[in-house]
Amino acid sequence: MTTRKPIIAGNWKMNLNHFEANLLVQKLAASLTAEQLEAVETVVLPPFTDLRTVESVIADGKLKIKYGAQDVSPHAGGAYTGEIAGAFLAKLGCSYAVIGHSERREYHNESDELINAKNKAAFAAGLVPIFCVGEGLDIREAGNQVEHVLAQVDAGLEGLKTEQLQQIVIAYEPVWAIGTGKTATPDDAQEVCGAIRARLVEKFGAEVADVVRIQYGGSVKAANIAQIMAQPDVDGALVGGASLDAEEFVSIVRFPEHVAR
Repeated sequence: MTTRKPIIAGNWKMNLNHFEANLLVQKLAASLTAEQLEAVETVVLPPFTDLRTVESVIADGKLKIKYGAQDVSPHAGGAYTGEIAGAFLAKLGCSYAVIGHSERREYHNESDELINAKNKAAFAAGLVPIFCVGEGLDIREAGNQVEHVLAQVDAGLEGLKTEQLQQIVIAYEPVWAIGTGKTATPDDAQEVCGAIRARLVEKFGAEVADVVRIQYGGSVKAANIAQIMAQPDVDGALVGGASLDAEEFVSIVRFPEHVAR
């Protein structure tokens, strides 16, 4: 029986201004009990411009909701216009930073080497990376998804210390299922998440692999979360569009109650 605490994280992407962010977090807080937030770690990942507002709402209400950023600079500071240092995010109370999301890899040409540097920069600032990996449709159709994802995992984790490896969250997101309405089946999710955990055992030992939390992401919604979370190597979800709807996201966080019914 796993002792890994489920983690449901809502990636808002480039949506919601700080007024809308305030309202959404308040709705989440009003709809989730302390017990539910204790059972499932609940994280919101707003745009940079919303972080101060989210920090204030959560601090003022003493809420058990955590939050993080959607990216982080590999640099600690300096002449890097437009970049956001991990130390700035930590000062705002962020717990997490999303690193290597498929949209960053595709639209900003982020390499495995850069993503590895960002993972290290996040840890150096006291943030935990939500490190994203996944394959495109062409790779899936060729049947090379496991090999492709494990290569991303190997590159992204290169040089991390044991205590960092034990903290990191790995998010498996099949690119063909992000925002498309297509969802990998629970078996598809387990195949790759299980392969990731097996690779962690192989490279770092069972003591590390047993505590690393692995999320699934890609058109996650209330209707499919219970089946996805029932898989032995899936410890959470990285939720996109559904996290912008308070009622839907609350239902996703409350997935243990779906299983009970």
